[in-house]
Amino acid sequence: MTGYNTLIKDARSFYKALDANNTRDWWQENKATYDTKLKAPALDLLAALTPPLSDLADVPITSKLFRPHRDVRFSKDKTPYNTHLHMMWAIDGDAPQNPVFFFGIGLDYVTAGVGMMGFDKPVLANWRKMLDLDTDRIKGIVADVETAGFNLREPALKRVPSPYDQDHPAGRLLRMKGAVAGKELGAKAKLPDDIVTAFKTAWPFNNLLISIAEA
Repeated sequence: MTGYNTLIKDARSFYKALDANNTRDWWQENKATYDTKLKAPALDLLAALTPPLSDLADVPITSKLFRPHRDVRFSKDKTPYNTHLHMMWAIDGDAPQNPVFFFGIGLDYVTAGVGMMGFDKPVLANWRKMLDLDTDRIKGIVADVETAGFNLREPALKRVPSPYDQDHPAGRLLRMKGAVAGKELGAKAKLPDDIVTAFKTAWPFNNLLISIAEA
C-alpha cells in the first residue's frame, strides 16, 4: 500500500494534536512523525501526480510542498506552525503567467483546486478585455466548473472596475483580481485518483487562464 493512502487520516490526526499545542517544543518532539507520516507521503503524492498532470497540460510540471512553518513577521497570530498540509503543481509553460493545481488537507477541509491566486498586471488587463469580448464562452466554462462542484473564490473588488458597466453580464468575474476554483473532496477521498479526477474536470478552467495570459 502506498504511503499516501492514509495521508488524509494521518494529517488530520497530526494537526489536531498540533492545534492543541502549537509550540516549538511540541514540534521538535513530534517532527519525526511529520517527516514519516506526512512529508514523505506528500512528496510521493507530488511525484505520482506530476506525470499525469504533465500529460494533461502537455508541458512540464513543477511540484512543491509548502513549508510547515508560518510566516509570523506581519501577523498578530504568532503560533509557529501551520495546521494544514498544502502542495502545488505549477504548469511550466510559455505563457507570461501560468495557473497551478493545488491540494490541501486541513482540520476541516480536503480541497483540490486550480487557478491563479493573483493576476500579474498584463494578465489582469487581458482577463478583463476577454471577459468583455468573449463573455458567453468564458461564463460557460466557469459555469461548467461550478456545476461540477467547484467554488470560485470571492471577487477582490466590491464594484466592477471602469470602464465596464456595473451591470455587465460578467460583473462578478470582472471584479476578480485572480481566479481560483476549489472543490471539497471529503475526508474519505481516495488518493491520488480523486485528485486527478478533480484536476481533469477543472482543466478547461486552467486552460482558459493560459489562453487569456497568452492573449
